[in-house]
Amino acid sequence: MARLNWALLAGAILAACLSVAAGKVWVPLDAWTAADPRSIIIVELRLPRTVLALTVGAALGVSGAAMQGYLRNPLADPGLFGVSSGAALGAVLSLYFGYAAQAWLLPGFALAGAAATMALLAAIAGRSGSLILFTLAGLILTSIAGSATALAISLAPTPFVASEIVTWLMGALTDRSWNDVEVAVPLIVAGAAILATTGRSLDALTLGEPAARSMGVDPRRLQLAVIVGTAMSVGASVAAAGVIGFVGLIVPHMVRPFVGGRPSATLLPSALGGALLLTVADSLVRIAPTVSELRLGIAMSMLGGPFFLWLLVRMRRGLA
Repeated sequence: MARLNWALLAGAILAACLSVAAGKVWVPLDAWTAADPRSIIIVELRLPRTVLALTVGAALGVSGAAMQGYLRNPLADPGLFGVSSGAALGAVLSLYFGYAAQAWLLPGFALAGAAATMALLAAIAGRSGSLILFTLAGLILTSIAGSATALAISLAPTPFVASEIVTWLMGALTDRSWNDVEVAVPLIVAGAAILATTGRSLDALTLGEPAARSMGVDPRRLQLAVIVGTAMSVGASVAAAGVIGFVGLIVPHMVRPFVGGRPSATLLPSALGGALLLTVADSLVRIAPTVSELRLGIAMSMLGGPFFLWLLVRMRRGLA
């Protein structure tokens, strides 16, 4: 497993170097100095975008691995909790009411939406600790947030606001700055740290809830840790980059055959794999020969949709 982690880390570093150089205008290595005027492209545009790609990808990857371990469902994704939808709704409301003109307000609204969703989820499912109730509560909150987002789009005061909302919901790292990094990265690191503490409890949960309880696992405390860690990680990611799906579904499946079935063993590789995947994807959408830059959320959906279908077909064959 250590070899896999080192290989993924090396791949993420190489992808970061590619991300800094790649774009419609390539910046060669000899321009990465303060004496070269092109260095401002690196410092003010490419570096914050690369840092966000690495951290957002890591957040989505580790959140997906933790969720799949907690729900014991290989098809679980961070969007299942409703945190992504809640954060998106918060950001949409800031755009709807025109509060996004100030740089900190849109991320603030997105984080508030994620926190509100988290609180509702804990209030609905927190007392019983039931996995079924927890999953159903997440699906209901996702549906409600999605409906409210669609309503905001349909009632947008101007066509420009509606277009701005739809564009933001597509997800992208375009025109991100160090301010976005300052907002998102500390919350993502804190959320990932909380999820990292759940590894042993997730391993015990694979034996079933009664066995996990006998091993000293508190289901409600574990549930709270998963909720808080996912809300912080995914909420901050949505605040910085919009809605980017399927990373938390794809990456754990890609690393799991190399680490075995223990959920704790998939957390770190999933974080590194998510960072690698999203950084490479962001570089590819920038260098793609299109008139305007392809939105990163669309690109990941084009990749994740067929992957999800393949998983369903494989699971059906396994049950047959």
